[in-house]
Amino acid sequence: MQIINELTLSKDLIKFPSITPVDAGAIKFLSKKLKSLGFNCKILEFKKGKGKPIKNLYARLGKKQPNLCYAGHTDVVPPGNYSDWTVNPFKPQVKRGYLIGRGANDMKSSIACFVSAVSEYVKENKNFNGSISFLITGDEEGYATNGTKKVVDYLKKKKEKINFCIVGEPTNPKKLGEMIKIGRRGSLTAELEIFGTQGHIAYPHLSNNPINTLVKICSELKRKKLDKGNKNFQPSNLEFTRLYVNNKAHNVIPSSAKTQFNVRYNNLQTASKLKRKINTTIKKIAKKNKCIYKINFLENGESFLTRPGKNIFLAKKIIKKITKVNPIFSTTGGTSDARFIKKIAPCLEFGLVNKTMHKIDECVSLKDLSNLKKIYYNFLLEYFK
Repeated sequence: MQIINELTLSKDLIKFPSITPVDAGAIKFLSKKLKSLGFNCKILEFKKGKGKPIKNLYARLGKKQPNLCYAGHTDVVPPGNYSDWTVNPFKPQVKRGYLIGRGANDMKSSIACFVSAVSEYVKENKNFNGSISFLITGDEEGYATNGTKKVVDYLKKKKEKINFCIVGEPTNPKKLGEMIKIGRRGSLTAELEIFGTQGHIAYPHLSNNPINTLVKICSELKRKKLDKGNKNFQPSNLEFTRLYVNNKAHNVIPSSAKTQFNVRYNNLQTASKLKRKINTTIKKIAKKNKCIYKINFLENGESFLTRPGKNIFLAKKIIKKITKVNPIFSTTGGTSDARFIKKIAPCLEFGLVNKTMHKIDECVSLKDLSNLKKIYYNFLLEYFK
């Protein structure tokens, strides 16, 4: 059985312009690689409405327990202007010890490292006591509605048991080994529209300006502190992302005004609890100002925390041994697909350095690539002892 090189596979994966929701062949290519290692692969396609189906992959080697899963995504964000890059973002190149290309950091290279580690491990341990699986999606950078969330539902229906999962997102702020994610904050998005009464700007007493009410609501939502956080999570925060009034006339008071905001919340909150608080505040101010309102919420995932146990401390020990850095446990940053996987298995997140993710000339150092492969390989060795 051939050992797959992490750099070669990283380059091969980056060549696919798999910008969400387009797969461009990345999932099929990865499936073929895993089949060559003996994995049983199932490509799962999901779609919503008239949209194109999203490709996902679940692959498993072995039938025994425990089942150690690696989760990641092959989709990437758009590269922006090609002319701003020093290389074609989908024709990766190595320059000065760094692999440059879209997905080099987030997170095709991490996938390549785990595949490489598995190829070496199974060659040396053909009859290991357990199973290794991959849960790979093509819908992480988008709305994530047809990706890991639906794969998890599929696995639950099939009664497929995963004992522990490593999510290979780039978790380290500055150098490899700094941070293991053991949880994430939840995310709740809201679109709010306030309705007043349209009128002439010179006769404000004959109209009801919804902008005035919206400003008061925004001010009050920002003024109120949601919580103070706790030892595992920073305080929850609410941030406005858009303000919009469809009014091109300078002399007309508009009939409505809109805003969009997002709440990143810790495990002291829940989406339902937040929605009640937000609605109470808006309703009180809207009523006082004789306006009506409409609000739509989108729940992007609840907060979660994996309590540090045997496998998390094992990862910490291995990371420290290889990188000479003592990693901290963290719940900072945005959301990840771990928010779906935690419903069926405990998980940790550990991958590359995230300094260049989503940026022009996204890159990964070859040294980090080699060390991440070693970390994953050593985890496999220790996990299946």
